[in-house]
Order: sequence, then C-alpha cells, then structure tokens
Amino acid sequence: MSATALALPGRNAGTLTKGAVALNRAIMRMVAALAVALMVVETLVLFTGVVSRYYFHRPIVWSDELAQILFIWMTMFGVVLAMDRGEHMRLTAVVARFSRGSQLWLETMSLIIVLLFSWLVLMPGVEHMSAQMAITTPALSMPDGYRVAAIPVGFGLIIFSCLVRLASSCTLKASASCFAVAALTAYVLWYFAYDLQDLGNLNLVLFFFVLLGACVLGGVPIAFAFGIATLAYIVNIAEVPTSIVVSRFDEGVSHLILLAVPLFVLLGVLLQLSGMAKALIDFMSSLLGHIKGGLQYVLLGAMFLVSGISGSKVADMAAVAPALFPEMKKQGADENELAALLAASGAMTETIPPSLVLITVGAVCGVSISALFIGGLMPAFACTVVLGFVCWRRARRIQLKDVTRAPFSRILRTFIIALPVLVLPVLIRVCVIEGIATATEVATVGVVYVCLYSVIANFFIQRIALRTVYPLMVEAASLSGAILLIIGVATSMAWALTQSGFSHALVDFMTHLPGGATAFLAVSIVLFIVLGSVLEGIPAIVLFGPLIFPAAHALNINEVHYSMVIILAMGIGLFAPPLGIGFYAASAISKVNADLVIPRMWMYLAVLTVMVFVVAFIPWLSTGFLPQ
Repeated sequence: MSATALALPGRNAGTLTKGAVALNRAIMRMVAALAVALMVVETLVLFTGVVSRYYFHRPIVWSDELAQILFIWMTMFGVVLAMDRGEHMRLTAVVARFSRGSQLWLETMSLIIVLLFSWLVLMPGVEHMSAQMAITTPALSMPDGYRVAAIPVGFGLIIFSCLVRLASSCTLKASASCFAVAALTAYVLWYFAYDLQDLGNLNLVLFFFVLLGACVLGGVPIAFAFGIATLAYIVNIAEVPTSIVVSRFDEGVSHLILLAVPLFVLLGVLLQLSGMAKALIDFMSSLLGHIKGGLQYVLLGAMFLVSGISGSKVADMAAVAPALFPEMKKQGADENELAALLAASGAMTETIPPSLVLITVGAVCGVSISALFIGGLMPAFACTVVLGFVCWRRARRIQLKDVTRAPFSRILRTFIIALPVLVLPVLIRVCVIEGIATATEVATVGVVYVCLYSVIANFFIQRIALRTVYPLMVEAASLSGAILLIIGVATSMAWALTQSGFSHALVDFMTHLPGGATAFLAVSIVLFIVLGSVLEGIPAIVLFGPLIFPAAHALNINEVHYSMVIILAMGIGLFAPPLGIGFYAASAISKVNADLVIPRMWMYLAVLTVMVFVVAFIPWLSTGFLPQ
C-alpha cells in the first residue's frame, strides 16, 4: 500500500485551457493556507482551554465546540490536499506488476472512481447541510449547518480537481473506456438488483469482497474504494437513501478524540524540524555506540521513545534512520539487515502511547484512552527486549572498525541537549494519565513544548530553516486528511455491514469457536495480521473493531488486553512483505532494494509473531498496571 501520487500521462494542453489548470493551482494554494491556519488556530484554542481549566480552574465552555467546527473544515481541506498531491493511501504492489500502458489505464480508472464517489455524495452532502441548519449548537448558538458545509465544499473541490486532471492528463481513449466500464458495472448491478437481494448476506461477498477487492487491487485510494463499495451496496441492496453515507461520514469524523490525529501529525513535523530526534540519537549513541550491536540497540530505543508522538510510522522511521544508518554502516552493519530491523522496530511500536492507533481504538470501540496508554507500554517493551536479543545474536558476527568509547564529557553534553527530548514522552503520558489534558488536548501541550524548545535551540544549538516550516505543515494537513477520510468512510461501511446482520453473525461465529477465548484470540491474531497487511491499521480498526469487540466482551476478554493483541497483530501485517506499506516505507527510507530486505525480515517477523501470542495468552502484560 502506498500514498504515492496517481501517476497519469503527460499533460495534454489541448483538452483544457491553461487558465483552468492555473485556477486549480491557485485554489489548492488557498486550501493549503486555510488548512495550515486552521491547524494553528485549533492548537491555540485547545491549549488555551487546557491552561484555563487546569491552572485557572475556569473552563472555556465553548472551546471544544469551536474546535469541533474548525476540525471538520480542516479535515476536508486536508482531504482535498491529499487528493491533489496524490497522497491518499492505496495499494500499488499489484498495479506495479502490469505494463506501463495498463498502469496508466488503471490510474485513469482510479481517478474516475474518485470522481464518481465524490459526485454521488455531493448532493446528499448539501441536503445534510440544509437539515443541520435547523440545529443550533449549545455553546456558540450557531446553526450546525455551517459546520457540516465543509463536506459538500470538500467533495466539490475534489470533483473540480479530478476534472482538471482528467482533461489535462488523461487520454480521451482511456477516459472513455474507463467511463464505459464504470457505467456498465453500475448498470449490471442495477439490472440484477432484485435478484441479488434474494442472495441475502452473500451480497456482502459481491460488494465488500469482489467489488472492494477489485478497487483496492486496482490501485484506487482505499478510502474511495470503501466509499464506492458502500454506496453500491446501499443503493442496490439496502435500499436506503445515499444521504446515510454522508451522515455516517459526519459522525465518523466528528469524534472530538480524533482531533488528536492532525495535532499529533503536527507534533511529529515539529519534532523532525527541531532536531529533537537527532539529539536523542546522539545521546544514546554516545552511551552504546562502542559495543557490538550498540547502534542497533540505539535504533530500538529511539523508535520506542519517538514512536507514537508523531502519529506516523513513516515519520518515526524518517526521524531515526538517517541519523543512525551512516554510522552503523561505517561499523560494518549490512544495509539490508538495517532496513529489516527498522521495519521490525516499526511493527512492534504501535502500542506505545500516544499512538494514533490507540486513540482510534478508543474513539471507535469505546475503550478508555488512559487505560490504553497504560496498557500499551509493557507489550511494546517486551517486544523491544526480544528484538534486542535477536540483535545481540546477530551482532556477534560484526567486526567493529575504529570504534572507541565516547568520553564522559561527550556523554554529558549530549545528555544535556537530549534531556528535553527525554522529558517529552513522559510529559505527554503524565498529562493524560493524571487528567491534566485529555488525549485530544495533550498533543497541543507537546506542540507548545516543542515550539519553546525550537526557539531556544535556534539560539544555542542549531538554526532552524524557517522556510521549511510551512511546507511541512501542509504535508501534515494532507496526511491528516488522508487518515481521517478513511476513518469517516469506513464508519459508513461499518454501518452498512452492521445493518446487513453481518456483525451479529460474526459475533455469533467468533464466540462459538471451539476452544472458546483461546481460539478466539488465535483467530483474531491471524485475521488482523491479514487486515493490517491489506488495509493498514487505522482503516482495519475502524471497520472491524466495532464488529469484533462485542465478541471479545462476550468471552470476558479484557478490552485493553484485546486491543493490544490486535494492534500488535496489525503492526506485523503492516510491515510484512509483500503487501505491507510499512515494509516498503522502511526500505525506501533505508535506500535499499526491498527484494533484498525480504529474506532478512522473516526472523524478526517470526519473533514478533511469537510475542503476539505471548501477549495474547499472558494478559498481565497488558493489564497488570491498570488501576483496579
């Protein structure tokens, strides 16, 4: 799976005036500026609310409401940016195996499916906005329609952007054939709709396995693949208004807890910009760099401390690897082995708070965020120790070259520089656990903390290139939009599966497996490894979490314990070749051939798989430190 751009053919200036292309660029620049501005205002509003409530004991009653209004606009602008920049998550491993001509046709088809979905939800979005105008918000006393107007505005901008790209970049022949295939598919489904209804839940196989699978394998952005399959099912089988997709989408992206997504992504951008991650690595390297496998331990430790803060596994790896790998190669480490270790370290850190996956589980499955933050540390620590043992075994063959122990003065200097970095993860976790800030608000505490560090570091440690701030914030807004669109659309899809009776059948099947809770946990591990590989972590959680958690509850499995099991399993799938996006991201960041890394991955994946079963069957690792 990838977030790469839809690589369409060269621009054909004869099919669209240069003015339309220029207009699209101008609109996207404006959208980017608005998204960044909303992100900054959002941070200030929430941080002011924390300070006012905790230090002055005077809560700002309207802060959460204003934040929620700004949030959906920021989300939709981020969705538009991600579409224009080609950064929506999509599976590319299959498409890459086709000829260039076939790839270009599939890219055109993907663009048309995006256009079709956006067009089909545009008018329901306008209707939903009109209906919400009759509802007045309690604190600000303004029509709620102003909030949800972001949905039709966002999809309207996507439609315009898609039309410009189709006209300027796609051949007429490819566009016509793709439209014909889409129209023929829609007609066949409509013509046989009554016959399909007689199939009962077998329709789920047609719409959510065949149709959805074809879209995903064909390179359609995963959020839009979810959306078009859900719309097709609702229109032809469920016979409910398409507006239900918009209302469920609104519900899915309006959880206040999901405000943490763009804020933690912003925090990750600031961490990268401020050099905090490098300061941490320099300190750990001065301590352990002189021993065999020492820098491998540094990599594991750095990923453990940095993970969860940025909101993006790619950002975590990009912050750690470039600072460590050159020195590790000088010491004789194999570059393919390093890429495999980087991928493995990413796979086992999904449970480290304040991971966005933990926040998503809490939001969509109703699990306490504070409990998840407490329960996630020990499973990740256990996996880190086991991976460290594997590194020790493999490092015995390495012959160190010109490596000396760092003097105490260097250790002390790097420790002083890294101290603010070491404090940050503790600060974030303490703020949530002690009730100083909610899981939504705590990212703003981190953002303000890193900004203060950056100002000080700019004078005493290193100068920060201010020109890089805005582009990185635009990138953060785009990534946030891509993540939140998946959550919103997957919420609609989960509703359709629930209404079909599938969720009840799934719970009944899972709770009556031979072997009870033990078999249930084993099947869950296998299921979420596959889902993590195909769907990535957050969409898999949003789609299947609400369906499967009731089964776990029925078997008296602690919800925090079960969360850790499925998150670790999804992490393995996310970094498992040949489909896992995390694996290819780790290979790209390491600048190595992914095919050469695959043989080195199996030992790490095998060890992590064993550890998932250990965590599954020793619940204390997840629940031992929870308050009784």
